[in-house]
Amino acid sequence: MGKTTGFVNHHRRSIRLAGYNYAFEGGYFVTMVTHDRKCLFGRINKGEMVLNDFGRIAMEEWFRTKQIRPNIELFDDEFVVMPNHIHGIIWIVE
Repeated sequence: MGKTTGFVNHHRRSIRLAGYNYAFEGGYFVTMVTHDRKCLFGRINKGEMVLNDFGRIAMEEWFRTKQIRPNIELFDDEFVVMPNHIHGIIWIVE
């Protein structure tokens, strides 16, 4: 039996625009999902997201991006942590 890398190949079709340079200025909607969609970032309680330590780290690291990359803008109201994924808009600026 061959060595397992731990990565799963889902054979999903790319939604990227062929030939488009994603380094261009503009806003890009980003979704990142946990491995196996495990609820690692917290839980929903009475309709509100309650972050655990991992959820707080995910949020802190998202916003740290603008501290280490001067051409990035991020806004609080354009980011959300859910139990098993995050959504955000990253703005590449001059």
